[in-house]
Amino acid sequence: MSKSYEVQGFVHSIGQTTEYGNNGFTKREFVIKVSGPDENPTYPNYVALELIKDKCALMDRFQMGQEVKVQFNISGRLWTGQGKPERCFTSLQAWRVEDAQQQPQQQPQQQANNQPPIADEQFGGGGISLNEGFDDIPF
Repeated sequence: MSKSYEVQGFVHSIGQTTEYGNNGFTKREFVIKVSGPDENPTYPNYVALELIKDKCALMDRFQMGQEVKVQFNISGRLWTGQGKPERCFTSLQAWRVEDAQQQPQQQPQQQANNQPPIADEQFGGGGISLNEGFDDIPF
């Protein structure tokens, strides 16, 4: 399993989904301008990422200029053409794209349930209530 990375930036461009070969392989490329406190605005850093197969639709809800947070894996392969030097191709394959301005959703707090548990007839009806026996605790 490859290590996952994250980058945040503004959508610079979004390509069209392209189909390759007879097996229906699809790919969509997009470019972000990296943002963050460590970035030098004089020399912006642009990163090209790609989405493959069912992930191509992830960019449908984003527009150019929108700030996104992207999780991706690095994928690389070697290629040697006849009579040509070996080349290495590297891809940044995104698998999650989120709105960077969206606040993380908080988990709803569980409410106390003071009702006795429902007995499961298959296992003899021996339900256990979390409220039973707590009056006997010495501390």
